[in-house]
Amino acid sequence: MVVGSGVLFAVNGTVAKLVLHAGLHASQLTLVRATGAAAALFALSLALRPGPRRLALTSRQLPLLIGYGLTGFFAVPMLYFVAISRLPVGIGLLFEYTAPLFVALWARFVQRRRVRGRLWVGLGLSLAGLACVVEIWGGPRLDGVGVLAGFAAAILLAAYYLLGAKGIEDRDVLSLTTWAFGVAAAAGLLIRVVGTALGAGGGAGVAGPAGLASSLLAPGGDWQPLAGTAKGVPVVLLCAYVVLLGSVAPYLLVAAALRHLPATSVGIVGMIEPVIAAAVAWLTLGAGEALNAAQLAGGTLVLAGVALAETARTAPPDAPAPLPAPDALLGGPSTESDRD
Repeated sequence: MVVGSGVLFAVNGTVAKLVLHAGLHASQLTLVRATGAAAALFALSLALRPGPRRLALTSRQLPLLIGYGLTGFFAVPMLYFVAISRLPVGIGLLFEYTAPLFVALWARFVQRRRVRGRLWVGLGLSLAGLACVVEIWGGPRLDGVGVLAGFAAAILLAAYYLLGAKGIEDRDVLSLTTWAFGVAAAAGLLIRVVGTALGAGGGAGVAGPAGLASSLLAPGGDWQPLAGTAKGVPVVLLCAYVVLLGSVAPYLLVAAALRHLPATSVGIVGMIEPVIAAAVAWLTLGAGEALNAAQLAGGTLVLAGVALAETARTAPPDAPAPLPAPDALLGGPSTESDRD
C-alpha cells in the first residue's frame, strides 16, 4: 500500500506539471484539487458510519482546522505547484522533503524534547545534499522563485505536521482531512477573487519573494485550458487524476497502511516517491527534467539525511495515533508515530 501510494504520488507530480504547462495557473490547479478532494471526502465521510455526526464541529476546533487546512492543504500544494512549474519535479520534491528536519529541530529547540544524535548527522547530510542539488559551487543555477517556493512548502509542511498532532487528539483522520480540504477550497476561491481584483501575475518573472508572491496570485482569467490537451491527453482528465488518483486514493492507501506498519517505516518506504517522480518526469517531459551526477548524488544525501531525522525523535509515552500526509503531491506520509 505504501509503495502503491508512492507511485501514485510520484506520477501526480508529472501530471500536475502537464496541467500547469497547458496554461492552468498554480492557484487554479490548487482550487480544482481542493474542491474535488473535499467533495469526494465529504461524500465518503457521510457514507461511512457514523455518517454526518463524523463531521460535527465545535467553535473551539475551528481555529486549528482553519490553520491546518490553510497550511498543509492549501499553501503547501500551491507552493509545490509553483516550484515544479519552475524546477524539475524531482528537485521540487527534494526541497519539500526536508520538512521532517524542521519538525525535529522544532522538537529539540522549541519543545525541548530529547532527540537522538543522528539528527545532526541527518541535518548535515541534507544540507550537503541540497548544496549539490543547487550546485552551489557555480554550476547551472536553479530558478530562484522555484527554490524559494520549495523551501517555503517544506516549512509549511512541517507546520502541518505539528498542527495535525493537535488536531488528531479531537477528531478522526478522515473528518480532519475532509474539513481541511474544505478550508483549502474556500481559500482557493478567495485567492481567485483577490487575484482578479488586484490583477496580479504581471511580476511572474521577478526573482525573490516579490516574484513568488506574484506567482501565487493569478489574475481571474478563464478556464479555457481545461478544454485543451497536454501530451495528447485531455487536461480535464489530468485534473481528475490530480483529484482522485493523486489525492484521495493515495491518502486512503497511506491511512490503511498505517494500520499495519509504524509511521516511521511508512515514511521511509515512502521515500521512493522523489526517485520515481524524477524518473517519470524525465521519461514523460524530456531532458529538461534530467538531473546531472551532482544533483543525483545530492538527492541521495538529502534522502539519507531525512531518513535519519525521521528516526531521531523519541516517542512520549502518550503519543497519539499517526497521521497521514495531507497532500498527494508531497513527500508521502507524516511520520508522527514519534510525534512530539
